Amino acid sequence: MDDKKPDRKDLEEFGIKILSGEVDDDSAGEVMQFVLEANLNKAFPHLTLILNSPGGCVASGMAIVDTIKGSRIPVHTVGVGMIASMGLSIFIAGAKGHRTLTPNTMILSHQFSGWTVGKEHELLASAKHHNMVGEMMVRHYRKCTGLKDKEVREKLLPPTDVWLTADEALKLGICDEVKNI
Repeated sequence: MDDKKPDRKDLEEFGIKILSGEVDDDSAGEVMQFVLEANLNKAFPHLTLILNSPGGCVASGMAIVDTIKGSRIPVHTVGVGMIASMGLSIFIAGAKGHRTLTPNTMILSHQFSGWTVGKEHELLASAKHHNMVGEMMVRHYRKCTGLKDKEVREKLLPPTDVWLTADEALKLGICDEVKNI
């Protein structure tokens, strides 16, 4: 009898990918490869991305978001443990009706952060980038939650960190259901 427990690679054979940890170029590459290969193979009716992430790089995270949104196979998202910052942005990109949070998931939403030093022209370029990313995040949250821009800015992207329970996230349209997996 084989008592071997499945590892992450084995889970991928069932259309399941786990993103646990920081969102960076490496983790983004793994998720994008998983989604793109599944689309080429057309082996699954849907994919499941399980997230437990403190967030990370905006560019890497938005690459995952665009890959999920461009997938012909619906990507269901499941939040466990903590989904924060860019992890939350990825989570809400999942297929509507199939974004699940477990009851004890902690959610952190906040404005994009960054810093710049340099000459005046570098600071001006950085300010343009910061504004561009801020607007992009508001649009993304609006499309995924159904909240208006003003509500997104007040409730999910204000100047201070916003911690939410799974039930509070459900009320704001961040998830579609709260249940154990």
